[in-house]
Amino acid sequence: MKERFSPRICTATVTACIACGSILWGQPAARAAAADGDKYPVRVVRIVVGFPAGGAVDVSARLIAQRLTEALGQQVIVDNRPGADGIVASDFVAKSAPDGYTLAYVSAGHTMNPAFRKVPYDPLKSFAPVSLVAAGAQVLVVNPVLPVRDVKGLVALARARPGQINFASAGAGGPTHLAAELLKSMARINIVHVPYKGGAPAITDVISGQVEMMFIGAPAALPHVRSGRLRLLAVTTPKRMSTLPDIPTVAEAGYPGYDVNASYSVLAPAGTPAAIVTRLNAELVKIVNLPDIRDRFAKLGIDPVGSSPEQLGTYMQTELTKWVKLAKTLGVVSD
Repeated sequence: MKERFSPRICTATVTACIACGSILWGQPAARAAAADGDKYPVRVVRIVVGFPAGGAVDVSARLIAQRLTEALGQQVIVDNRPGADGIVASDFVAKSAPDGYTLAYVSAGHTMNPAFRKVPYDPLKSFAPVSLVAAGAQVLVVNPVLPVRDVKGLVALARARPGQINFASAGAGGPTHLAAELLKSMARINIVHVPYKGGAPAITDVISGQVEMMFIGAPAALPHVRSGRLRLLAVTTPKRMSTLPDIPTVAEAGYPGYDVNASYSVLAPAGTPAAIVTRLNAELVKIVNLPDIRDRFAKLGIDPVGSSPEQLGTYMQTELTKWVKLAKTLGVVSD
């Protein structure tokens, strides 16, 4: 399992920046921000999820919302707005009032999508980072009928049958598509992309044998792996997952440098008062470290993280830069 995302941020520098902000904006602005934090929240807080109910993103968001309700003393609800691998939801939040009452709960696709398609917002500038909540991996699964039991066997079969093995994705240009395109490029194999409108229909067709393989978030795949309806070949992180210690990584199969993370983060609209972001961050960091939340996340196949807003911002910038570079290298373009 990849180490927790913890970019090195100089505390003195951050403190200095905050101090400079106070000088530039003046004491009245600082008092207003503090007041916003003291009063917040006074009504329902909405967490917008860009995927249908029942998936790992939705389930983990609901766990967080339940505990935030208790911590904030106001109801926190989940608002599912699926579409375009999270773009519909992110656009809605980006255009919402920056008052802390509309938040985005995003997956890794938030920084992947802009590398492969035009989005109606800036993935960095349109949002205020709050906290990285959890991280996990995608897994490579195949229909059990396919005569392979590891990545090397899959690559060998794909080379023997060029253009005959199909891979499903939850949407063109999204994480599940990108993971397969990266393997396709590194292994130099010819496999065919079959995009779906979401992970549920995609994995259903892999189970039924309509499509041979796919990469998908571990939480969505594991129940079907345990029931024998899917065969699990590898995980996409550089190190093995703590929740799946016996499953090798794609990198271990002979493709060092292969790295596709599944992350879950909370964002607010740009311009949200710093005091509100700080309050939300503090509560989220506490929540992800609660024993029952850690246990529930483990069952979902994800590891709790928790980060400062600055760390999340740095992580998002690094991820976006990586995927833009990779998109150009692969020549993968999506409308």
